[in-house]
Amino acid sequence: MHERNRTNTTRKGLALATAAALTLMVGCANLTPGQKGAAVGAAAGGVVGNVLTGGSTLGTVGGAAAGAIIGNEVGRKK
Repeated sequence: MHERNRTNTTRKGLALATAAALTLMVGCANLTPGQKGAAVGAAAGGVVGNVLTGGSTLGTVGGAAAGAIIGNEVGRKK
């Protein structure tokens, strides 16, 4: 039963991260390359952090933060 709850939590987290990423990408057409990179990086990092930590909130937020930092740097260099 515990494993099933963890799977549902992970799926909900992935769905939420995906929805947030789509909202950011569609709603912000005039972003700088660094800001776009940060948004995409945060979404991707949040998904990766969620999956790697089994749905942990801390893992999801940490992954999103790391992804935003990396995405910002990559976006600026374009």
